[in-house]
Amino acid sequence: MPTSLASRSIEASSLYNPDLAPTNEKQRTWGLYNYAALWVSMSVNILTYMLAASMIQGGMSWRQALLTVFVGNLLVLVPMLLNSHPGTQYGIPFPVLARSSFGVLGANIAAVLRALVACGWFGIQSWIGGEAINTLLGTLWPGWRQVHAGVAICFLVFWLINLLVILQGIEYIRFLQSVSAPILLAVGVLLLVWAYVAAGGLGPMLSAPSRFGSFPDFLKFFVPALNGTVGFWSTVSLNIPDFTRFARSQREQALGQALALPTTMTFYAFIGIAVTSATLLIYGTAIWDPVQLLSRFHSPAAVAVALIAILLATLNVNIGANVVSPANDFSNLRPRLISFKTGGVVTCFVGLAMMPWKLLADYRTFILGWLGGYAAFLGPLAGIMICDYFLIRRRVLLLDDLYLRGGAYEYSRGVNWRAVCALALGVGTALVGLVVPWLRVLYDYSWLVGFTVSLLAYYTLMPSQRERRAGSRRST
Repeated sequence: MPTSLASRSIEASSLYNPDLAPTNEKQRTWGLYNYAALWVSMSVNILTYMLAASMIQGGMSWRQALLTVFVGNLLVLVPMLLNSHPGTQYGIPFPVLARSSFGVLGANIAAVLRALVACGWFGIQSWIGGEAINTLLGTLWPGWRQVHAGVAICFLVFWLINLLVILQGIEYIRFLQSVSAPILLAVGVLLLVWAYVAAGGLGPMLSAPSRFGSFPDFLKFFVPALNGTVGFWSTVSLNIPDFTRFARSQREQALGQALALPTTMTFYAFIGIAVTSATLLIYGTAIWDPVQLLSRFHSPAAVAVALIAILLATLNVNIGANVVSPANDFSNLRPRLISFKTGGVVTCFVGLAMMPWKLLADYRTFILGWLGGYAAFLGPLAGIMICDYFLIRRRVLLLDDLYLRGGAYEYSRGVNWRAVCALALGVGTALVGLVVPWLRVLYDYSWLVGFTVSLLAYYTLMPSQRERRAGSRRST
């Protein structure tokens, strides 16, 4: 059962605002279905399709690509569930939880790193939504294709739609995801049926063989692809407390996530894999971008329905995965001045500045550059937070002190430099593979390497916490 709320004394603290406050019983309304629907709505989206499709374009067979996605999502589910526990137990969001390990001010380091990655994803999803609107308008109104800045205009329109949803707040987000999840699964099945009919059956659809000449050649692509799959949801594996703080119980949030994340991601990835494999047979080339694929369809009605579904899916995942976290993270910088909605607005503008069209330039930039690059930063953060909560503090947090200066999490003027050092060691070890060719494997496994190094470093650097706990046991 969730613990009791923090005392009212924290409300006067500069580290407190209502959006960062521990949730009360009335706010704990999310059950098993809500968490399953959350992952269905976030997994069934165009980037899941593109992640799997990019593996086909990179040379994998459908079996190799599907196994990579499934294993990657099983791996990321572990830190996801571990970080979910304190959110439900104490009703606190990710940036407040980070205060335990990084300090009440040092938590801003973790929050800003996570927020910047989310802003990049927000921009990517908004760009995809804009492309879908542009293709939809070009299908229904052919004259639109002559508009020189058509994609840019549609990008800004979709960006504004996201902004309006943000301003409605967290409960509107929960409602939107719960309603749309079953619809999106149905649309995915229909897309798979189209590929089945157009390619002449499942056999021809999945007939494309692996294009790797040897097992070592396969490993060169498999390792970064697996790392990219883990990195895909390593973002939410950090800020999952932003959602689980609204859970009715630990069992409901854990079961909802465990049932929905790996199964839905694998199912929708299969759609991306099967359809992309079918495009090799139908069009002679692997088309990894479903918006570009839809632009080749001849039925305006079919294109319109499919693109509207893509827009709905993109809006869902963009708000759920890429706004809730940075909104809380930016709020954590100045809790008295920045609310959840203000943080969401900041996310929108930073996402624009990150030029998402360049991050989607090709599948190598997407997997090796974007996914692998930020995994080198988020893996170490996860390792430190999990080590702090489960190994150092044994799941016991002083709730009031998370919101107060001078308390248990003050460390050195609000910053735990041991955590910062552990973070630097993990990130540095993962990124050294970019500059030292024979250590490239460290970057190819950037999330796992960073996670392991930072967890071990943090555990080694924090002996005083363990000694105080041992001393307290002896005294009792």
